[in-house]
Amino acid sequence: MSEIAVTTVDVERLASRFDVGVTDDDGSSTEHDVTLSSVDLERLGARYPDPETFIHACFVFLLAREPKGSILRSFDVSQIATYFPEFEAEITR
Repeated sequence: MSEIAVTTVDVERLASRFDVGVTDDDGSSTEHDVTLSSVDLERLGARYPDPETFIHACFVFLLAREPKGSILRSFDVSQIATYFPEFEAEITR
């Protein structure tokens, strides 16, 4: 099971940025720069207690579908549905 560490880097009115580290049991890790618009947080992440928990859930979703090394190093949460059309329906459940 992968460990997912989410750190808030920058919070602005329109978008926030996060550093996400994913570490596997074997010690290998990847780092990701993730942006999240306030619109997407309101639309997709309303049920989560805070943006960090929502970003964590996004990575749980991604890691269930692909290895950590296949996740883009830098992306906006809105891009996830481009690769996984079921994302929005599943993340809002």
